Amino acid sequence: MTVVAITGASGLIGSALTRSLRDRGDRVIRFVRRETRSADERRWDPATGLLDPASLADIDTVVNLAGAGIGDRRWSTEHKRAILRSRVDATRAVVGAIEGSGRGIRLVNGSAVGIYGDRGDEILTETSDPGTGFLSEVVRAWEGSAQPLLDRGGSVAFARTGIVASPSGGAFAPLIRLTKFGLGGPIGLGRFYWPLISLADEVSALTFLIDRPDLTGPVNLTGPAPARQRDIARALGTAMGRPAFLPAPPLAVRIVVGEFAGEITASQRALPTRLTEAGFAHQHPTLAEIVRSATADAITSA
Repeated sequence: MTVVAITGASGLIGSALTRSLRDRGDRVIRFVRRETRSADERRWDPATGLLDPASLADIDTVVNLAGAGIGDRRWSTEHKRAILRSRVDATRAVVGAIEGSGRGIRLVNGSAVGIYGDRGDEILTETSDPGTGFLSEVVRAWEGSAQPLLDRGGSVAFARTGIVASPSGGAFAPLIRLTKFGLGGPIGLGRFYWPLISLADEVSALTFLIDRPDLTGPVNLTGPAPARQRDIARALGTAMGRPAFLPAPPLAVRIVVGEFAGEITASQRALPTRLTEAGFAHQHPTLAEIVRSATADAITSA
């Protein structure tokens, strides 16, 4: 039995990972900001850096997924600051507690393919240079907060997650809702790449990283075949039996979601090179399989 502590355990990925780890017999400890309510919860306050090293005394691995939502509201100056600060503060608190514990605790730290910026048709692997833009800056600072632990010989993996395909939350859920009403067409020409991964594969990949403390540094958590957004829109329409051919002008998207539109239309043809080389096998390797996994519940409730 592995004892895994998770920050951000109430989110889309964190809650699915918690269920999966418990199902396989692991013990999961959730770190919460409020007063604890059960034996599987422990208190922390990332904003102030409060995480008692003693609370990690029985922990084998920390999975740090804490951070303010990126696509759940318009980007005001204040919210952009919260996106950056919440990730950096949480990671610093976790790293400080791991170092203070004096134990060789594995850290699987949240990250994102947003680090690569808008790269067109360029194939992106973990050896690719960072790009430019707000999210690239955020991810560089996010990973940079744990880099000192890695540099000192700690077991740290940066889980650079792509777009998780799920109807329950994240950046993909709104597209499923739009498709349900026949409005899920391509954005502009839809030529940009979206690095999708199914929620099941995201959870499996994180579990793989938990079990492989020798796999350190950046690891792309994406499907093996990133697709253009227009093809994703078409696949969604087919899976849900809805039209998906009317394009949404990029200007209209910007009017609706604000500055985040620039990230929605960023092209990231990211490949999970290190995962596959390490022996990870995707449950949903193709676009059709990813879309079917994400739309099953949506189709049932249509």
